[in-house]
Amino acid sequence: MNERVKKAISNLQKNNMAGFYVESRQELLSLLSTLLVEGEKIGCGDSVTLEETGVFEYLRNGSYTFYDKHRQSLTSEEKRKLYLNNFDADTFVTGTNAVTMDGKLFNIDGNGSRVAPIIYGPRQVIVVVGMNKLVDTVEDAVRRTRQVAAPLDAKRLKKNTPCVKLSRCIDCKHEQRICNDFVLIARQFSKDRIKVIFINGDYGY
Repeated sequence: MNERVKKAISNLQKNNMAGFYVESRQELLSLLSTLLVEGEKIGCGDSVTLEETGVFEYLRNGSYTFYDKHRQSLTSEEKRKLYLNNFDADTFVTGTNAVTMDGKLFNIDGNGSRVAPIIYGPRQVIVVVGMNKLVDTVEDAVRRTRQVAAPLDAKRLKKNTPCVKLSRCIDCKHEQRICNDFVLIARQFSKDRIKVIFINGDYGY
């Protein structure tokens, strides 16, 4: 673990959030097994990081009630019910757009279904983040998310927004815009409700 990660974890703790570091996907899944309880209800946010690290597959094959938003053929109403179920989940597992060195989480969301359960509802929130998302300041977090992550995510989602064509944000007013909710989590009332797991390597956008 390098000094930047140590400092970020220390500052997360000062903000009533727990911090962990793992070297590999195998270590990540092993840690998750100690943080989750068999039979509990688990929700998830849309996350390339969770896909790349094997977390989604782990949850699908585990002894949990997993609210899997990626199931084939889900209708819009079924997906909405899953989003609402997330508020009553025992654990919500998600990625994040950025973590700042002073221990804050920053996210931009399209409809709020990912950021809302991070803020309130689930008794535990587990955030998995690659080293590419550790930034110095909130301003860096906003810039990185808007200019790097959002255009790539819009492309993945097959949107027709200007950022897909330009590979940068121009603060558009397009009907398919995904940069709608800007959420900074600076601290938690409930100590260690949010647990941030840094994994060595670059994952997600």
